[in-house]
Amino acid sequence: MKNNIKAIALAAAMLCTLPPVQARDTNANEEATRRHFATLVAPGKEPKLAELTMFFTMMPKGGDLHHHYSGAIYAEQYLEWVDKEGLCVNKTTYTIEKSKPAGACVSGQDVMNDNTLLANLLQRWSDKDFYNHGAVQSPPDRQFFDTFAYFNPVSSTNTADGLQRLKQRAIQENLSYIETIFEIAPIAKDDDFDKKALVGGVTEADFAALSARLDQDQAFQGWIASYIANVDKAGAGIDDEQFTLRYQPFALRFLSPSQVYSQIVSSFKLASSHPKIVGVNIVGQESVHVSMRDYALHMQMFKFLKSKYPGVKLALHAGELSLGMVPPEGLTFHIKDAIEVAGASRIGHGMDIAHESNPLAIMKKMRDAKIPVEVNLSSNDFILGIKDQAHPVTLYRKYGVPYVLSTDDAGVSRNNLSGEYVLYAARYQPDYAEVKKLSYDSIRYSFLAEADKQRLLKALDGKFAKFEAEIAKAGR
Repeated sequence: MKNNIKAIALAAAMLCTLPPVQARDTNANEEATRRHFATLVAPGKEPKLAELTMFFTMMPKGGDLHHHYSGAIYAEQYLEWVDKEGLCVNKTTYTIEKSKPAGACVSGQDVMNDNTLLANLLQRWSDKDFYNHGAVQSPPDRQFFDTFAYFNPVSSTNTADGLQRLKQRAIQENLSYIETIFEIAPIAKDDDFDKKALVGGVTEADFAALSARLDQDQAFQGWIASYIANVDKAGAGIDDEQFTLRYQPFALRFLSPSQVYSQIVSSFKLASSHPKIVGVNIVGQESVHVSMRDYALHMQMFKFLKSKYPGVKLALHAGELSLGMVPPEGLTFHIKDAIEVAGASRIGHGMDIAHESNPLAIMKKMRDAKIPVEVNLSSNDFILGIKDQAHPVTLYRKYGVPYVLSTDDAGVSRNNLSGEYVLYAARYQPDYAEVKKLSYDSIRYSFLAEADKQRLLKALDGKFAKFEAEIAKAGR
């Protein structure tokens, strides 16, 4: 009898230590998903790309943290706006113009109805057909960056429509959050500042003096107010239980020093005055002459303003360079200075890390300070010609530097975030735990307010539980 009582007591104790039925089911579903994913990227075998595409389209993806609004809109949408604005497309130059005599300049709908004309336009307004069609063959980096000049006349005219389209596309591929680099920051020019900057004579006192002049510039202050009004108007109705959007104003690094500084000033002011404007950025081709010449000066600008606005977060494009694009010494300091001088919280691209002076120390600092890299596989391949084992994501993985996957300019690259996950999985054969962590990290390293971050992380838990249950069920 005593033995029976002991046995019953032992069985009861064991039951008490088991996880609840729901937790056991969740763990079993996650394990089934892990096993299924392993069959898609088995080492030594060809990746199952169609199955990977379906897997990652279904898989919850937390956020896209390196996302250019104007570059995310597909050309077909810009053609709609051409007609909405009463403009036309020049059939010879493919530029957007005001209406001209019939035949020389046609409507966006006419472009869509003419398959040849549309194909030729897409070769100019995006990267489409670059490698399988020989009609347009400028260098890849110029092809990429030149696309923006074609659709710029309508890129800022229908932002409410554009954001709604991006939201619906995100929901379709199970993406919860976008942190978009949105609209050029308000800008001003100061000739005296530029003259002094070009001879290397700018000091913090000059930064302070120009800031004071900008504070007194009513037009400049009005443009800042207009930017905020545009965020409120265009973003109305975007945030809900399915999707969240936040904004980063930006400076163009290839403009004159005073123009860049004024944009950085207005960006800091915007990010410190509106809850949905969560960070500051600097964009533009890093390898062109002015961008290279003024890089160190730009980092000093960020350092000065960061000291005035310590709560503002920076996600800086840095190191979007490859060997041969610039002289070798130009590859040695961009990431380091973005972190140590400017105070960046995230690095966009980070491609030249292997060439930087003391890369191991830089990566250790990034790992210890949890400064992630925004990895953009498609654009890095196209613009820089870097992919596979040459891509520094292999270094970031090895040395524990955090990173997230992002799209950069999905409309120009004709891709989406699911496609970036497919590329990553096919090239680097991660396990399921790693890709799941990438999804969560894209929320953890976002610039969201902490309450919003926790809300999205909790929602992601539920979405993954549902996803893994579906994958497990399909495998039974």
